[in-house]
Amino acid sequence: MTLHGERLVLRPMTEGDWYIVQRWESDPDVLYYFDSGWVHSHELEDTQMIYRGVSQAAFVFIAELESRPIGVCWLQRMNLPRLIERFPGKDLRRIDLAIGEKDLWGQGLGTEMIRMLTRFGFETERCDAIFGVGIGDHNPRSRRAFEKNGYTVFCENPQPEGSKAHVEYDLILTREAYMQMQQRPPAARIRGRWMCPRLTYPRTKD
Repeated sequence: MTLHGERLVLRPMTEGDWYIVQRWESDPDVLYYFDSGWVHSHELEDTQMIYRGVSQAAFVFIAELESRPIGVCWLQRMNLPRLIERFPGKDLRRIDLAIGEKDLWGQGLGTEMIRMLTRFGFETERCDAIFGVGIGDHNPRSRRAFEKNGYTVFCENPQPEGSKAHVEYDLILTREAYMQMQQRPPAARIRGRWMCPRLTYPRTKD
C-alpha cells in the first residue's frame, strides 16, 4: 500500500530501510521529540525490535519527498487501555510519526503526513476514530500538526516530576467529524487548517 499526497509519498517500510531509520533513531535531536523518555540513541537491535513489534498491528511507512526518505510514520491499532476502555467495540487507531531530516522541520510535512494517514484510516480502513497520543507540551509543533487536520484534545495526562513533558495530550478525530469536514467547501479551510465541527464528548483530565 503506497499513499500519494501533495508533496509526499508514503511507501511501506522494508527490511532494506534499517540504515536510514537507524540514523534517525541515533539522532538525539530527533529522539527528543519522537521518544517520550530521555533517550539519546537506540541500538540497531532495539530499533528493529520496536519497529517489528509495531508492524504486527500497523501500516508502517517511509515518507519520501522527491524520492528522498525524510521520515517514518504509521497507522496502528490502538494499544492503550486508557482509550480502548472508553470506546468499547470501536475500531480505534493511532498515528505516530517523525521527520528525521532536520533541515525539513517546520515546512508542514508532518501536517501532510497526518492528513494522508487520516484519510487512509477513515476512507480505506473505515475505522471509527484516530488519535495522536502522548504528545508532550515540549513538542508544540506536533500538536499543531494534528490540530490543523481537525484533531482536538481528548484528555490531558500530567506527567511525573522529572519527565520531559509536564503534560501529555491525547488528541482525537472521529469518523463523524472527519466526514463533516469532507462535506465543507474548500473555502472552509483557512491557511490549510481544517475547520473541525464541535464534538459532543466531554473533555477530560486523566
